[in-house]
Amino acid sequence: MTENTVPVAGVVRPGDEAYEALSVRGLNKRFTAEPEKFQVVTTTEQVVDAVREAVWEGKRIAVRSGGHGYENVVGDPAVQVVIDLGGMREVSFDPERKAFAVGPGVRTAELYRALYEGWGVALPAGDSATVGLGGHAAGGGFGSLSRREGLAVDHLLAVEVVVVDPSGEVRAVVATRDPEDPHHDLWWAHTGGGGGNFGIVTRYWFRSPDATGDDPREALPEPPASVLTGTVLFNRESLDRTALRTLTGNFARWHEANGAPGSPYDSLFAGLVMFGRPRTGDAGMGAVGFVHLDAAVPDAERLLGDYIAALTEGLGDFPVVLPTETLPWLEAKKALAAAQDAEIGRQKIKWAFLRTGYADDQIDTLHDYLDSEDHSNDSSLVALQSHGGRINAVAPDATASAQRGAVMGAFFMNTWQNPELDDANVDWMRRLFRDLHAKTGGVPVPGEQYDGCYINFPDVDAADPRWNTSEVPWQQLYYQGNADRLRAVKARWDALGVFRHTLAIADQD
Repeated sequence: MTENTVPVAGVVRPGDEAYEALSVRGLNKRFTAEPEKFQVVTTTEQVVDAVREAVWEGKRIAVRSGGHGYENVVGDPAVQVVIDLGGMREVSFDPERKAFAVGPGVRTAELYRALYEGWGVALPAGDSATVGLGGHAAGGGFGSLSRREGLAVDHLLAVEVVVVDPSGEVRAVVATRDPEDPHHDLWWAHTGGGGGNFGIVTRYWFRSPDATGDDPREALPEPPASVLTGTVLFNRESLDRTALRTLTGNFARWHEANGAPGSPYDSLFAGLVMFGRPRTGDAGMGAVGFVHLDAAVPDAERLLGDYIAALTEGLGDFPVVLPTETLPWLEAKKALAAAQDAEIGRQKIKWAFLRTGYADDQIDTLHDYLDSEDHSNDSSLVALQSHGGRINAVAPDATASAQRGAVMGAFFMNTWQNPELDDANVDWMRRLFRDLHAKTGGVPVPGEQYDGCYINFPDVDAADPRWNTSEVPWQQLYYQGNADRLRAVKARWDALGVFRHTLAIADQD
């Protein structure tokens, strides 16, 4: 069994053939789920029955769709029942709602292929091939199309959620973006509130707010037919402190200048991936820049060339600019996924939304950590990624995704295989993130420079006063001004606290 497969519906207990495979199905190999049972489900009715039984028996529940949770939600020893949604992989067009119905277990690669090959449309969701829509969409969801088309949840028409009322009764509720819907607050909470907070999502319906008519080919955005791609290589030995200041500064300044909605560069998605120095052997590449641009945009080749020129300005002749390629859109998505999904093992990750770039002294901190051999990981990276564009055309309170002012995201990850090195590697990542954001208490406090954190990359350190000394609660980092409203939704729809985990929304502080 791979992380993309699950057994047929039913109960799987310790000793059953599928139990071990289900235990290790999660992406982050630091964590293993060992509940009393896995409840593998394929229908909404099965989810209702599974939740009802757990509530009646007083069992602690956790929910899993794609298995991409980076913190120990499913593997928490307190969890007694894991409800596995991995088999709920419907992708169809619902003519009654005039929207695409998508199951929570659908992986993004499956979704893109089904939507594009079936109807010529796309959802602007994430770039990993194997992330499940269940948690991804509930946390907002963004990827290479988002600067042009917004977040995935900006296209969310409705959501079906299995909830538990104050009496313990379990039922499925459909909540929509219609403000007159009495369940509208539940819809809103699933536009960035994160998974595992209010109930269990069993189906999403996606339709763009500006879509008209009955034709499914007009219900969601049409992706580019082909994509211009560019790659720039930066060797480690030339990437000293001064050069890294120039490179990351170039990336940031370009995004600050081109991050507003309506930019001619809305169709451009870029990244700058900076790699840690290996402990031994070849020093490896210091950084790689990549860029994807809709090939049909007027003067696309010039725009791509101008971006690469801006990225490499002031760096002399050491950057290696590879020949531009043109790929079909689905192939371009596969290329992004292959790069993003390359690291497998035990991991610690963090994320920061940026309104402006890091200052020179912060870049020096990045350089010193990434260039050092004083670590025990197998690999580490810090990746700056494009954000902004149409994402920022939506008000912060229109959805639960409050981060509508960032023009970049910063992703931090280290990977290792030996369990005996867990503490050392987690500590290394914690110190890097703390020292980088030292001026704001070790975390990216929303303000002039930062726009907080991303709930789809949860980090328990945000709730730990040893690593978050900002005195800004973790809820404000992830939800900002939407935190109080999310607590009110929690109080209404999960008054018994059935759905909870380390970074779960509570009905009160």
